[in-house]
Amino acid sequence: MKTYGPVLFLLLLLAAGPAAAQQEPSKGHYTFATVLDGDTVPLIRIREVNIYASGMLLSPKEISNNKRLIRNVRLMLPYAQEGRRRLDALEVEIANLPKKQRRDAIKQAEKQLLADYKDELSNYTFSQGLVLIKLIDRETNRTAYKIVGELRGSLRAGLYQTLAKLFGYNLKDTFDPKHNAKDNLIDRICLSIERGQI
Repeated sequence: MKTYGPVLFLLLLLAAGPAAAQQEPSKGHYTFATVLDGDTVPLIRIREVNIYASGMLLSPKEISNNKRLIRNVRLMLPYAQEGRRRLDALEVEIANLPKKQRRDAIKQAEKQLLADYKDELSNYTFSQGLVLIKLIDRETNRTAYKIVGELRGSLRAGLYQTLAKLFGYNLKDTFDPKHNAKDNLIDRICLSIERGQI
């Protein structure tokens, strides 16, 4: 069953303006900062680091038993990572804009993302869409529902959630590898892919 609608609007959540992709390289780096004792200290968001006792994150048995999930994660992980990059760029772009210009930039970013990924996303399956929702939360530390709420407001987030429910998705799904066995497996698959082990 093709899930063009839900998977497409999930990526729309992570839209960034076309300016982010087409800008010339900047001569500096912008970051949030705070002043402590007269010094300006940059505030940089970093992801939690997990240290594993074994160099192998997945056992050979887990790899053979979860080939489909591994394939789905391998397909969806680049979209979630690109979504995180675009979301970060969009947040920097709109940080100091007035409300109307911010709204216009977000709408333009959605149109750009639709133009970039519309054809690709029409071929993905329901299970790949479920994996994408989890990976969005893994990459951004926010659920898809929360991202929509922050960018487009709670009314739009509710509309997207209703549409997602019609297709069997839940945008409020969280990624919790510490307490959810499947999320833990997805996280270890991601880490193995990122390390080049699978």
